[in-house]
Amino acid sequence: MSAVDKAFHGLRHMIATGRLVAGQRIPPEKDLCEELGVSRGSLREAVRMLAALRVIEPRHGSGTYVSQLRPEDIVGSLSLTVDLLPLTGLLQMYELRRVLEAHAAAQAAARLTPETLRVIFEHMEAMEATEDPSNVSALDHSFHAEIARIGGNPTLESLLGVFRARSRAYQVFTLPEGPHIKRASDEDHRAIATAIANRDPVAAAAAASAHVAHTEKWLHAFLSHVTEADRLSTSD
Repeated sequence: MSAVDKAFHGLRHMIATGRLVAGQRIPPEKDLCEELGVSRGSLREAVRMLAALRVIEPRHGSGTYVSQLRPEDIVGSLSLTVDLLPLTGLLQMYELRRVLEAHAAAQAAARLTPETLRVIFEHMEAMEATEDPSNVSALDHSFHAEIARIGGNPTLESLLGVFRARSRAYQVFTLPEGPHIKRASDEDHRAIATAIANRDPVAAAAAASAHVAHTEKWLHAFLSHVTEADRLSTSD
C-alpha cells in the first residue's frame, strides 16, 4: 500500500468509525502525519482525494473539515467514476435505472402539486416543439430531474442525475432512425406526464420503466452504429 493510500484509508476509517463526525475539523497535519505514519505530501493528496468525493471540505483560512456527509452529495460524487464508463458499461446499469426511475415517477404521482405539474408539462411540451438534439437532451434532463425532485428523496434524485448525465453523452437522435426515436420519446414523456397528472403511481411507474427500456434499446442501436462505423473506418 502506498503512503497516499495509507493516509486515505486512515482518514476514511476515522470518519467511518465516528471518530471524526460530520462538520468536525480534522486534527492538525502534524498530528495526523504522526498517527498515520505518512508525510505531509501524502496526507495532503489523501485530503484532496476525499474532497473530490465530497467527504472532506478544505475551507480557506479556517482549516479542513469533515463534510456534512449528506447522502445526496456522496452519491453525486459517483459521477467521477460513472462518467468514465464506456457505453457498454453504462448499459449494464440500465436495469437499475429502470427500477429507480419507475419508483421516482410513482412517488411524483403521489406527491404532485399544481405548480410541479405545470413545470413537468412545460418541459415536455418544449421537448415536443424542438428537433435540436442538444435542446432535447437538456429538456429531457430537466423533465426527469423535476420528476425525481418531486419524489422527495434527494439521494435518489442525485443518483438518477448521475446516470442521466452519462447517458447524455450519446446522442441517439443523430442515428438514421433519429426522427422515429424522437417521436417515440415524445410519446413516452407524454405517457409519464399524463400518468403523473392523473395521480396514478402504478401507471406512472409503468410508463417510466417502459421509457428507460426504450432508451436502453436506442443506446444499443447507437453502440451498434458506432461499432459498425469504426469497423468500416478500419477496413478502408
